Amino acid sequence: MKTRFFEIDALRGIAIIFMILYHIFYDLYYFTGLDIDLWSGSLWFIGRASAATFIFLVGVSLTISFSRTKNKLTEKEMFRKYFHRGTRIFSWGLLITVMTYLFLDKGTIYFGILHFIGLSIMLAYPFLKLRQLNVLLAAAVIAIGLYLKDLAFNTAFLIPLGVRPEIFYTLDYFPLFPWFGAVLLGIYIGNTFYPKGKRDFQIPDLKRQLRPLVYLGKNSLMIYLIHQPILIAVIYIASGSLI
Repeated sequence: MKTRFFEIDALRGIAIIFMILYHIFYDLYYFTGLDIDLWSGSLWFIGRASAATFIFLVGVSLTISFSRTKNKLTEKEMFRKYFHRGTRIFSWGLLITVMTYLFLDKGTIYFGILHFIGLSIMLAYPFLKLRQLNVLLAAAVIAIGLYLKDLAFNTAFLIPLGVRPEIFYTLDYFPLFPWFGAVLLGIYIGNTFYPKGKRDFQIPDLKRQLRPLVYLGKNSLMIYLIHQPILIAVIYIASGSLI
């Protein structure tokens, strides 16, 4: 059995908790009209911090996986492995697109975090062997993203890149620019601190103490997929109706 690093799972578990907390307030705002400021202050920080942590850990985890299998598979097999993994997660994103289009009045998710993570896994393969260069590339990707966010074109084809139509509203949006920069930073950290798929530093063994967080981290995709329907159902039951 391949060794999992409890600190990575625990950190992902913390991000899951932050994400659920943020979505509780977001759903109250969206479905009940509760007056909540989601775009500044602590709630905005919680939402962005959880997303950034997830995305950063994608890069870290990819390097560990790559280091452990690169001598066992051919280049073609390695690419196919990450392409299939990315496609699977991207497909979950497409399902969310369909569900939000059918059941929400507005805010269809066209390129949310699962779309982004799935596509990023496919695109990350050429960068997994790089180290310091990934830091420079990450800075460039983030800078380009900051520039593109103020641009608008009347086409939906550029949405994944960070260029939105003039009239665009979605509940979840993580374009490649700037967010792929966080993946590249994760790849750099993974290659630096987990070379050859092994931890290159010493930390206390807190696996038992952090077991709940580790569990959440190990099951992050499942939790992501089911937590929103559960939250919406609870809000519906508590309020009697969704506004």
